[in-house]
Amino acid sequence: MDVQAYRKLFPVTQNYVFLNNAAESPLNEPFRLKLEEYLKVCSTAPQEKPSTVREEVRVRLAQLLGGSTDEYALVTSTGVGVSIVAAGYPWQEGDNIVVPADEHWNNTFPWLALREKNVDVRIVPVDEHNRIKVEDVAARVDANTKIVAAAAVRFNSGFRSDLKALSNVAHKVGALFLVDGIQATGVMPLNVEKDGIDILCCAGFKWLLGMPGTGFLYVRSDVQSRINPSMPGMFAAENIFTDLNYHEDARRFETGSIAYSLFHAWTAGLDILLEVGVENIYTRVMHLTDLLIKGIRAKGHTLLSPAETQAERSSILIFSVGDAAANKALYAALRAKGIIVTYRSGSIRVSPSFFNTEEEIAAFVEAI
Repeated sequence: MDVQAYRKLFPVTQNYVFLNNAAESPLNEPFRLKLEEYLKVCSTAPQEKPSTVREEVRVRLAQLLGGSTDEYALVTSTGVGVSIVAAGYPWQEGDNIVVPADEHWNNTFPWLALREKNVDVRIVPVDEHNRIKVEDVAARVDANTKIVAAAAVRFNSGFRSDLKALSNVAHKVGALFLVDGIQATGVMPLNVEKDGIDILCCAGFKWLLGMPGTGFLYVRSDVQSRINPSMPGMFAAENIFTDLNYHEDARRFETGSIAYSLFHAWTAGLDILLEVGVENIYTRVMHLTDLLIKGIRAKGHTLLSPAETQAERSSILIFSVGDAAANKALYAALRAKGIIVTYRSGSIRVSPSFFNTEEEIAAFVEAI
């Protein structure tokens, strides 16, 4: 991988050490240029706007994540995807859903809302590193479990879930396995078929090199009929006025118009990932996080993310230099030096991407 060549695609690298990719990917040049291309057409010849945006995005998502194009619906965020499923599943009295504690709100609130329908929302405790233990999930699953939901990577610890093992737990009782993929897709290997994922919900503005407002809902073809479309719009069914004939693919979960300008430009970001290769990105990021782990520990600071094995590591590392006040002060000091990270829940979160360099990691370690 020619890191220097790819750095040129991310103008933020000219002014900052940007280690905050788990929050939002910095805008890349191919995306910006494609967005401007679309806007120019809109202002000069709107009748010439590209008409195949939806399909072009689906094709790229299937290439990156597996499955077929007709298993992808285009939505605007992770939360929208999860909510469509939560609202559309035909819940019955006594049903339950199993989800780990302290998941991101997009994978928590839609399930908690089901308590109003008398659905039993079973929360699986996590350990001090926000680690999900498969046996703890299995202990709360039974014949009445309809969905097991989990993040592929936890935003508050960087813990990487064993997706295949969790899938097996769900499928053993006939439940669906739903994954919040926003902190994994585009930065580490994830394949809906190999990992046994029935439903994958994700926004595009982090590791998938899109912007807020882009996203998708993957629903395996033989699962689609088990979920009722909860917000049908003109793209969910045949365009007739007398009957509601849903499309016989994931498009049935779509609603109305999306931000076509952003989705059109998103194809450029997805093309970068396809060109570089997610396996190569993963190898690169694991190398950079190796350096970070060594540096954080060498400085005597406390690493809060699980890091005992690479299997449970991700592109996210959480650490502390003391108490919340000390961490907040460090965050401010880093920002003043042009080093961008996240201060969250009293700790520091650092998340490098493939365009970051060893020199930037060294600068960060020196600064802490």
